[in-house]
Amino acid sequence: MAAKSRFTKLDAFTKTVEDARIRTTSGGIVTIVSLIVVFFLAWGEWQDYRRIEIHPELIVDKGRGERMEIHLNVSFPRVPCELLTLDVMDVSGEQQHGVQHGVVKTRLRPLSEGGGVIEAKALALHARDEEAAHLDPNYCGPCYGAAPPVHAQKPNCCQTCDEVKEAYAAQAWAFGRGEGIEQCEREHYAEKLDEQRNEGCRIEGNVRVNKVIGNFHIAPGKSFSNGNMHVHDLKNYWDTPVKHTFTHEIHHLRFGPQLPDGLAKKLGKNKALPWTNHHVNPLDNTHQETDDVNYNFMYFIKIVPTSYLPLGWEKTWQGFKDQHHKELGSFGQSADGSLETHQYSVTSHRRSLSGGDDGSEGHKERLHAKGGIPGVFFSYDISPMKVINREERPKSFLGFLAGLCAIVGGTLTVAAAVDRALFEGGIKLKKLRSKDL
Repeated sequence: MAAKSRFTKLDAFTKTVEDARIRTTSGGIVTIVSLIVVFFLAWGEWQDYRRIEIHPELIVDKGRGERMEIHLNVSFPRVPCELLTLDVMDVSGEQQHGVQHGVVKTRLRPLSEGGGVIEAKALALHARDEEAAHLDPNYCGPCYGAAPPVHAQKPNCCQTCDEVKEAYAAQAWAFGRGEGIEQCEREHYAEKLDEQRNEGCRIEGNVRVNKVIGNFHIAPGKSFSNGNMHVHDLKNYWDTPVKHTFTHEIHHLRFGPQLPDGLAKKLGKNKALPWTNHHVNPLDNTHQETDDVNYNFMYFIKIVPTSYLPLGWEKTWQGFKDQHHKELGSFGQSADGSLETHQYSVTSHRRSLSGGDDGSEGHKERLHAKGGIPGVFFSYDISPMKVINREERPKSFLGFLAGLCAIVGGTLTVAAAVDRALFEGGIKLKKLRSKDL
């Protein structure tokens, strides 16, 4: 027998002699059941430890001087691309007339022919087919009384039809079909316009704007500022035998980058997560129909800045933040996996520019003002609050070990009590039976 040490008296787990142990069938069954329970609960504890939760936080947005990307894809089956103009303006005074960079106009076949794609054209300030490179180097096109545009290919000249249109817009003059203008006649502007009268158009691309209250709209005709008013040259929109309307379909509209598809699917499948509707853009696949030429659609959008921080974001961020030249996700997904984007809610409104009421809808008390510009307008406002959705594990590894020990200890304790009760109950039954005999 081994010599006793000084720790012997401290042993809380006293041992029994093997000969004094009694093994029973009920004890074996309880042991098997308890092991199954331990494995089942331990697996659940492991799954809970591996689970990732998304905790939303609400803070004041302290960003300064940031810009925001608008991603849009809108189709107009009854207005040709030549007549559509995309403009952006905000309360800071910045205006972008006839936005061209980052935007693609796609010509669509008439609805009677199925509405398929004819041609896609990426817009640029000076496209190659408009450079008039084939002209005499000494040629200087007239601007017909208007001041030459600032960004003209040749200073103090109007070399192309678009430059004459730009010069007219700066003077707030109506342009029309370009009759009598040599640049437009050389480029067959009127003929091209007539050829496209029955076509549709899809506008898609990205626009960068200031993160302040503003609006962007798609309306007919060249746009320009007349005093404090924003005006469109609607002459070509009206003077046509073809009826143009602003029936449209918004295929996609979002502010900032989209949530990764893999993560969106994961969140969408787990209905228990508190954040399952992130980036369900409410205007996606919106269709609006009208037969009125004088019609205006308006969407009032409330934008909420949103950050998504994946698991382990803090460690990765600490590793590269000194070399990172921008703050977290200024224009999308950062190198650490974080995502700076925006959610939004929207309220839509539609009215006829001829005025009147909503008697056809049973609301004669609702009156509409006359006047305005036909088109589709998006007015957006930025919330001062910001939502941060942070990935976290519900428990640490030490918490997992503590839970595992609790499962094993608790199950064995309960199993021992059940086994003891079965054993003593069996003994009492045997004693009762022996008395009866």
